[in-house]
Amino acid sequence: MNTITKLTPATLSEQDLDLLRQSIRLSEESRERGRHPFAALVADAQGRVIASAGNNSMPPEGDPTQHAELVAAARAARLLTPEELASCTLYTSAEPCCMCAGAIYWTGIGRVVYALSEHALLGLTGAHPENPTFSLPCRDVFARGQRAIDVHGPLLEEEAGVVHKGFWK
Repeated sequence: MNTITKLTPATLSEQDLDLLRQSIRLSEESRERGRHPFAALVADAQGRVIASAGNNSMPPEGDPTQHAELVAAARAARLLTPEELASCTLYTSAEPCCMCAGAIYWTGIGRVVYALSEHALLGLTGAHPENPTFSLPCRDVFARGQRAIDVHGPLLEEEAGVVHKGFWK
């Protein structure tokens, strides 16, 4: 049901790469604010950013459900109609976890472009208690749904991984 696309940066549009890199820059800003280094944004088909978010799941004041992808998707869903959301793309610095994939599915966003894979993220975070990663690719979550979500990634993993270096000590 879902499109499984393994693209290289050369096969994505310049707009896609620019917006993906913007999500990576937002993850750097999240880290600079003392939060986990993740970020996401939702853009319409013309590349206009509708919503963006950094991660706010880090203790003590953070909420563990406030992953960047979930927050950006929820913000976009409050601003756009279901028809408009279907033509939007969520760009994220790391592959959406199963919770975030569910939020993307339920908000009706039609496309996901991510940088760092869940597998590569696990290699960077190890067994850190603040990021117990799931070994569950977002494609697998989306494949269980009744509508297709076009997924592109992992892409630019080295760029996206830089912000994680030294963070998960």
